[in-house]
Amino acid sequence: MSYFKKAKEGEKVYGLVFGRGKISEVFENSHYKLMVTFKNGYEVPYTEDGIPGWGNFKSQTLFYRNDVDMSKADFSPAKKILTIKKIIKHRENGNLEVRLPSGMWVKYTKADIDYTQTLLEDEKYHLFRKKVK
Repeated sequence: MSYFKKAKEGEKVYGLVFGRGKISEVFENSHYKLMVTFKNGYEVPYTEDGIPGWGNFKSQTLFYRNDVDMSKADFSPAKKILTIKKIIKHRENGNLEVRLPSGMWVKYTKADIDYTQTLLEDEKYHLFRKKVK
C-alpha cells in the first residue's frame, strides 16, 4: 500500500486516535517511516502504511488531512455515565466503547490497554459507553 511513501516533514495529517498533527520527522532505513507530533503534544511513530507504533492496531489510523472524511465518525457525547459494574458487564459482553483523545468512539478492544486502564483508575467513567446500534 505505502500510503506515506512520499511523506515530507511538515505535512498536515489526521490520526484517528489523537486528531490533527504534523509529520515532524521522516526516517529512512527503519521499520517506522515517520514521526508525527499531534496538537496535544503526543509524538507517535508510524509505518509507511499509517499503522501506529503502539496499541493493537492492524489497520491504517493515520491519513493526510485532505484525504480523510470524518462525516461518518461518531463524536457525540455519552448520553449516560456508566457505573463500574456496567462497564465491566458491557466489556464482557463485547458492547463497550471508549472515547479516544481525538473525541472519536471506538470498540473497547481497539483502544490501547494502558489508555483504558488509566481511564478506569482515574474514574473517568464518562469516557465509556454501551455500543450504539
